[in-house]
Amino acid sequence: MPQALPQDPFEWTADAARLRAEAGLVRTVRPRPSGAAVLDLASNDYLGLTRRPEITEAAAEAARRWGAGATGSRLVTGSTELHAELERELAEFCGFEAALVFSSGYAANLAALTALSAHGSLTVSDAGNHASIVDGCRLSRAETAVVPHADPEAVRKTLEAHPGRRALVVTDSVFSVDGDAAPLTGLAEACRTHGAALMVDDAHGFGVLGDGGRGALHAARLEGATGVVATLTLSKSLGSQGGAVLGPARVIDHLVNAARTFIFDTGLAPAAVGAALASLRLLRREPALAERARTVATTLYERLTGAGLTAARPDAAVVSVQAPSPESAVRWAADCRAAGLAVGCFRPPSVPDGISRIRLTARADLTEQQIQAALGTILRTAPPR
Repeated sequence: MPQALPQDPFEWTADAARLRAEAGLVRTVRPRPSGAAVLDLASNDYLGLTRRPEITEAAAEAARRWGAGATGSRLVTGSTELHAELERELAEFCGFEAALVFSSGYAANLAALTALSAHGSLTVSDAGNHASIVDGCRLSRAETAVVPHADPEAVRKTLEAHPGRRALVVTDSVFSVDGDAAPLTGLAEACRTHGAALMVDDAHGFGVLGDGGRGALHAARLEGATGVVATLTLSKSLGSQGGAVLGPARVIDHLVNAARTFIFDTGLAPAAVGAALASLRLLRREPALAERARTVATTLYERLTGAGLTAARPDAAVVSVQAPSPESAVRWAADCRAAGLAVGCFRPPSVPDGISRIRLTARADLTEQQIQAALGTILRTAPPR
């Protein structure tokens, strides 16, 4: 029998838990039951596709045909004809030469940042970027310069201070906290002037912005541009799971050979691929879904601010509503849920500006009656100011 260790080596986690509790920062996993009678304004299901019968049937058919799992990494047994089909159609829809599908959007960002940067190169990252970008910068071994939020001039000055150096500028297209859009035209101009590459995480823009939901880069007329790479997720507007990197064919080929989250990760499950492909084709048939999501977001914003609440004007489908304090934000979200409405809750340290919020998802399938019900609940439960 092995001897027991003299003390618990994870004893320190009890102290960490105590500190979190004292700061009011305890996170809780809440499994949701199937068919829960809750109006959902908390998820990222922007187009309302995750439960569409044709999408769920496509997932089931892919599982029946290809199996429950991918069975291996993409370079061994994890690539099916369905994966290749989705990659071709994603690239064509978004206006890029090629695409590569990953098991998550997080993995896609890690892949692009680690494979397209190197020790000695420079990465310029927006202060409001998603955690997956932050982690990708850390893993890349490049020098990372964090610049003020949505500030092309700060990017230009940073690149100017490193002449002749290989550089990559990275930004979210739409920032997940306030729902504001990055100034992509200004960023692209700074990159062109200084010979830098531009990487845009279009997780919250794809399916909502651009012609028929083709994304923020399409809206900015940067799709397929030299030196531009996009990442996106299949788990938001397409209502499935997974992520992708889109760009020049030579860049995608480099990722196949150099990106560790592609080479060593099990491929995306066929059911998720089938659902994403069906959603993409549905979006082609119903391009008005993208505009409807934006319209719902604007409606929520205008009615909430008209009622006296402070909200950020949405550039896509995220509506952020300020709360007076972290405690009131948590309580507000809990009161909404108790009343049958699911909303997101953002508070320090998850928000870099220190402002606590509830976050609403504008879905294309929301009816006027549902919008009115959501607004009523939010206003009725709003904390005093």
